Amino acid sequence: MKTDILVIGGSAAGLVSAMTAKSGYPEKEVTIIRKEEIVMIPCGIPYIFGSVKTSEKNILTDAGLKSMGVNIIIDEVIDINKENKTCKTKKGDLIEYDKLIITTGSQPVIPGWLHGKLLKNVFVIPKEKDYLDDFHKKLENLNNIVTVGAGFIGLEVSDELNKIGKKVTLVEILPRVLGLAFDEEFATEAELLLNERGVKINTGAGIKEILGKDKVEGVLLNSGEIIEADAVILSLGYVPNVELAKKAGLKLNEFGFIEVDQYRRTSVKDIFAAGDCSEKRDFSTGKLSKTMLASTACAEARVAAMNLYKLSTVKTFRGTIGIYFTAIGNTAFGVAGLNEAAASAEGFDIVTGSFTGIDRHPGKLDDAHKQTVKLIVSKENGLILGGEVLGGKSAGELTNVIGFMIQNNMTVNDVIVSQIGTHPMLTASPAGYPLIKAAEMVAKKLKS
Repeated sequence: MKTDILVIGGSAAGLVSAMTAKSGYPEKEVTIIRKEEIVMIPCGIPYIFGSVKTSEKNILTDAGLKSMGVNIIIDEVIDINKENKTCKTKKGDLIEYDKLIITTGSQPVIPGWLHGKLLKNVFVIPKEKDYLDDFHKKLENLNNIVTVGAGFIGLEVSDELNKIGKKVTLVEILPRVLGLAFDEEFATEAELLLNERGVKINTGAGIKEILGKDKVEGVLLNSGEIIEADAVILSLGYVPNVELAKKAGLKLNEFGFIEVDQYRRTSVKDIFAAGDCSEKRDFSTGKLSKTMLASTACAEARVAAMNLYKLSTVKTFRGTIGIYFTAIGNTAFGVAGLNEAAASAEGFDIVTGSFTGIDRHPGKLDDAHKQTVKLIVSKENGLILGGEVLGGKSAGELTNVIGFMIQNNMTVNDVIVSQIGTHPMLTASPAGYPLIKAAEMVAKKLKS
């Protein structure tokens, strides 16, 4: 078989790579090959355990690919011959390509040193539907759950299991939940909310061992404390899935990601990479980053596909702006770029400003919610380096706006004079818009 453009991997980056390639080069034959018959929506996976109840309601459909004429092959590439520009599949087929985009994603971390990790009822959170369905079914008869790792996925899975009546303990080695993403005042509020909803939180506690004979009976913490458990969910992050690329001789960076340039080109001509498997550099510092997000993957995928046949000096990926959201009940938390702790640790001379208002006007409307915005700004020139948001459902889009501001090198003065639209049912008051008011707080500090 021969195709002009071959995409390996079918999750967010693979889907967007294929659709962008077909849109940009409609005359080209575009083929996507993936292992999964059914692809999950990555960010929706924690919610299959509670809010949506089943993986069947969390599926990334093929409708868009099919309507555009993208070929879909369910198989696994086991070898890439970069000289002959061919891929061999597990079923024994040989696919010849002109351009190749690798979007093989990531896989959950399972520490090699962790004793008990192979016991029954120890789970991770991959993007594989069959595994997740089996995991979900087994949880029906398991009540005492210990989640290890209080990042976004660990927190969300814990909250969802708590909703359906499970007794959940969330264990985190850092002093606070979401401690890498948010500054203390935001992380503390998230922890309080989660605790109020019934999740038991054990921070500053590392896991030493999973206890049990054939199946999980508990976990032993580094402190010596033992927590009884019927199941353990390991949410300790993800590592890039790069075995195929490594075997093909593509260069990897020091963190194990496929090395790419700003056009998403790898070390091998005509091979590109995007998504969790590919290299990331922080937007503000230029340092190598381990950030893995579906939103970032989609942006990288667009850039890779748009530069397949001709490089564009304006269609580049200038660096990763970590933009994260989560919600605990009706309260949402968002962060974009560097938080205060990270900016200070990197050596930036910064000024911060926060403002708390209401996300509707008047604030007596039924769905009104407190809204807090914090901006982290360079003292040298007022450049926005990052921001954090706490609020209702609008907090997600407001955090995205802060991401746009960072990417477009806006300063606090640019924000202060920005024009906005408002409506009582949809936004905060134009006279007390928390994003602009936070910028005003920073501007006052810069003047003094």
